[in-house]
Amino acid sequence: MTEKATFAAGCFWGTEAAFRPVQGVIDVVVGYTGGHTERPTYEDVCGHRTGHAEAAEITFDPARISYDRLLEIFWKIHDPTQIDRQGPDVGAQYRSAIFVHSPEQEAAARASLAREQPRHDEPIATQIVTAPTFWPAEAYHQRYFERHNVACHVPNV
Repeated sequence: MTEKATFAAGCFWGTEAAFRPVQGVIDVVVGYTGGHTERPTYEDVCGHRTGHAEAAEITFDPARISYDRLLEIFWKIHDPTQIDRQGPDVGAQYRSAIFVHSPEQEAAARASLAREQPRHDEPIATQIVTAPTFWPAEAYHQRYFERHNVACHVPNV
């Protein structure tokens, strides 16, 4: 049996690259979530018209990796104190968010945020919200770094 985890941590290419090689992760799909428009396109999201975040929906095997471990990775791959940006990427679509799929995930996310806050001088800006509809991004965004043989600034975990 598999479960889903959905994280927004800046550019979705970097988030995908960080989670894809993790043992116990079955698949990672990049896309858009947390907005108010159905079937948004990349251009719509970048145009700040939809309210969506770039996110990665992770399918994982909880017998091989825990949700808590996924949360640890999430905190390591971005700066959760930045509001509506990550590095050079600026806009609400690059916000930090954990989209939870169950009450258990929400409790784990809130506990992990409480553990993470003391590691930062600034308040954590990460939103923890119920996972709404996830819209997969266009095919050319999937496995972007693999297909283009480029690397990302996301640290290895």
